[in-house]
Amino acid sequence: MNNAHLYFCSPVYTSENPEFLISVSEVSEELLAKSVDDPHEIFPMLHTDNFADDPRVADFCRFLAETGWNILKDQGYAMDNFSVSVDAAWTQKHFKHSSMEQHVHGGSQLIGVYFLETPEGSSRPLFHDPRAGKVQNFLPESNPNEATMASNVINFEPKPGRLIITNAWLPHSFSRHASDKPLKFVHFNLSAFYSPPAKCSTAEVI
Repeated sequence: MNNAHLYFCSPVYTSENPEFLISVSEVSEELLAKSVDDPHEIFPMLHTDNFADDPRVADFCRFLAETGWNILKDQGYAMDNFSVSVDAAWTQKHFKHSSMEQHVHGGSQLIGVYFLETPEGSSRPLFHDPRAGKVQNFLPESNPNEATMASNVINFEPKPGRLIITNAWLPHSFSRHASDKPLKFVHFNLSAFYSPPAKCSTAEVI
């Protein structure tokens, strides 16, 4: 068959946005210093509280919200009466041997990561095929190092200033962090909410 019709896709969007590194890093470092958690023995990492409402990162969050709205619009959703907001944004600092288990984010439409510091040997974000039937009907890949329609998991190289956004229903995880220096990135949720059009007021007739 020569005609391939690709439906039910699982898109992952990437862009390079180093312009937010300074402001987001400053807020992240301040909040990480206030973290009361100790790195766990099995998952040695720290994370900040939600800073989506911090005015110092307002431009960053506005950019995320606008990008999220455009993504959902391009995917075919009727977004004219919806807005997108950053529900939560928090920075994670992963130490050597840390990782993140496969999971999804309920209650949001999109999720993403924004990388701040990525030493050599950093953990990589992994995105997993969400179709259980496809994964269970296992057939070996001809080349596991090549991304194809046979792949069950895709990974991306972390770089400072790199932004990755995908649908919240797509399972994701992070591989084991191998560097002696910590990996730092912002994890965030984007949610759509109904924003009805403004009604014109009727002028009073005297």
